[in-house]
Amino acid sequence: MIEIRCASSADAGAMAELRWEFRAGRQPPTEPHAAFIKRCGTWMRSELTTAKAWRAWVAITDDAMVGQVWLHTIPKIPNPITESERHAYLSNLYVRPADRGGIGTRLLEAAIAAARADGVDRVVLWPSGRSVTLYLRHGFTHGGDVMELKVRS
Repeated sequence: MIEIRCASSADAGAMAELRWEFRAGRQPPTEPHAAFIKRCGTWMRSELTTAKAWRAWVAITDDAMVGQVWLHTIPKIPNPITESERHAYLSNLYVRPADRGGIGTRLLEAAIAAARADGVDRVVLWPSGRSVTLYLRHGFTHGGDVMELKVRS
């Protein structure tokens, strides 16, 4: 059985390990594993402890964490029209390869439901090539009206 639940600060260590797997699996790391886990775990613990804009959900199966997703709510400048005053940035949707097959969908659905409940106007993300079809199935558009400027190379 798979449990999808809101992450807590107690999950930070396991979530940092998943983050390492996700990113180090795409590109060779430039930071040692232990240093990254400590730095990332501290950041995650802080974000999950305080009432900041980041929230996360985890997937648990057989008492092991196998996936996660993060959502950052971004307030917009107030406006006088009928338009939500929040955007959201979805990041770090990752499921261990051996556990794929629906868990990513359930994590994504949890984050989307929270965004809707919070009155978010739109959710933006930067997908991997492999994940584009997942997001398209959930109503995301590819190549829409979002523009990006990369300030650091």
